[in-house]
Amino acid sequence: MMTTDRRLLLAALSASLLPMDAISAFSASTTGVRLGPARPFNFAELVETAKKNAGQPYKAPTARAAEIIHGIDFDAVQKIKFRPDHTLWAGQTYPAAFFHLSRYSNQPVALNVVEKDQQRPILYGPDYFDYRGTGLDPKPLADLGFSGFRILEAKPKVGDWLAFQGASYFRSSGQDTQYGISARGIAVNTAGPTEEEFPRFSEFWLEENGSVVTVYALLDGPSIAGAYKFDAVKNADGTVVMNVHCDLFCRAGIARLGVAPLTSMYWYGENERRKAADWRPEIHDSDGLALWTGKGERIWRPLINPPRVQTNAFMDTGPKGFGLMQRDRDFANYQDDGAFYNKRPSLWVEPKGDWGAGAVELVEIPTQDEIQDNIVAYWRPARELRKGDSLAFDYRLYWQNSEPAYPDTIAKVVATRLGRGGIPGQNPWPRDKQKFVVDFSGGQISSMPVRFDIAPIAAASRGKVDNAHVLKVVGTDLWRASFDLQIEGSQPVDLRMFLRLGDKTLSETWLYQYFP
Repeated sequence: MMTTDRRLLLAALSASLLPMDAISAFSASTTGVRLGPARPFNFAELVETAKKNAGQPYKAPTARAAEIIHGIDFDAVQKIKFRPDHTLWAGQTYPAAFFHLSRYSNQPVALNVVEKDQQRPILYGPDYFDYRGTGLDPKPLADLGFSGFRILEAKPKVGDWLAFQGASYFRSSGQDTQYGISARGIAVNTAGPTEEEFPRFSEFWLEENGSVVTVYALLDGPSIAGAYKFDAVKNADGTVVMNVHCDLFCRAGIARLGVAPLTSMYWYGENERRKAADWRPEIHDSDGLALWTGKGERIWRPLINPPRVQTNAFMDTGPKGFGLMQRDRDFANYQDDGAFYNKRPSLWVEPKGDWGAGAVELVEIPTQDEIQDNIVAYWRPARELRKGDSLAFDYRLYWQNSEPAYPDTIAKVVATRLGRGGIPGQNPWPRDKQKFVVDFSGGQISSMPVRFDIAPIAAASRGKVDNAHVLKVVGTDLWRASFDLQIEGSQPVDLRMFLRLGDKTLSETWLYQYFP
């Protein structure tokens, strides 16, 4: 799974580029980007290349200046600066800058520019970077290559909004311009009985057409090869929408394939106060998995920090969407003015076309710190994948604060809290009971006056549920549902609850996995 190094890298990247305003002094005609000879480009040929690669034995990338690159640690990454006079598309809507190799991202990728169906390679040189203060000699780095790229904000804004770097990872800063959750091109054998593979984007082709940035990528790995096309748009409200198409070819049989994988971090939230080892009230990039099933049910599953690796599968056919969301966006609940967890983007996957039968799988890995990405969610097709099989997927990614097109008739879960069971102040309190308190907001209940005929429909995979009721929180539009769970033993319990008025469902379905 993920390592400490990846999160350290994300922190280092924020310091690896000179200020955006420095780029304004250079026009496209004076850019220092060096390009090789032109030749025709089309996506169909890229697909054929991926198919051909899958029919041949996998060749791992060759390390370049391995000892020097291993020495480029967190501090060195911060000191190496990309030179703005070497920016691609300088003076256009969205310029592009490049990443240097380091011990955290040590495999070079080939970069190309596409214009009018012609491709030209971007020729690497150490002069793309400023090494002052690093103690590095650029001469041995002459044939190094780039580790990835980032798309910069349109002037006069500073910073970047899209980046591809490392294996098949990519990310966007979303509406509040704060990086957090990442996406991947594909996941192979995540949290399975065999070692996880990390296929990589080995080559990219970049194309800009006004407000649209298109990224083509060639994927290669021990068990799979593929061709990808990403069309990315940054809207006026800061949301980033990406249309993704991929053609995949199995080089070998794959036990667990993860399509449209999302990777995030969850240490603890208001539902797991006992794990709050830090002074900050909550620490997470995402606080829950949201699902929109093929049958139209809306589901919310709060994330947990389990005692051991847990994989939960949510079986479905023709899913309408899923995502790892950061619903809690109140600074007061984090008190972090450096990491700004309240501004981290949510990431929603909208399948296009019929994805058939399968499951959204959620992998939760124990962690005792915020530097580890320990949450993964993806779509796992039901079909068995063998050598020579091919698949194609189309989907749309939304990097924004909340789910797109959420119905205004259905209430959302906005908080989950746990405490001891029984009635507050009543002694002795029952030591074999756990209380669950879930707050709902929005939908039809937000405008309802106080009433007492709304019912929480709660169930548990084992144990006994009692003392269930719903009350409106005075002075707010929140409705608070609570119940007690009487349980024995240490095995996990799967819980389910939603709000109902008569025969009408008022809320999404709350799911939870509780470890006594």
